[in-house]
Amino acid sequence: MSIPKTTLIFAILCILLLHELKINAVEAQKIDCKSKCDYRCSKASRHKMCIRACNTCCQRCNCVPPGTAGNADVCPCYANMTTHGGRKKCP
Repeated sequence: MSIPKTTLIFAILCILLLHELKINAVEAQKIDCKSKCDYRCSKASRHKMCIRACNTCCQRCNCVPPGTAGNADVCPCYANMTTHGGRKKCP
């Protein structure tokens, strides 16, 4: 009994899709917010407030820009988050 070509092609595409989804799931793992925020806030004058805000932003965005300040373009979610008063939330 032979398998039709379309069924075989469909099966191969399904296998490739599952493989690709598995790779993306591995890449989407949570980052270590504590260590990233400890470094990000290491030079902040209000260290505890910086850590609290950074951890909140990191948990929501799964991203913290590199360095101790700036580089917001690397993580748009983190950079665009605001407080209830409309000010930037993330350090």
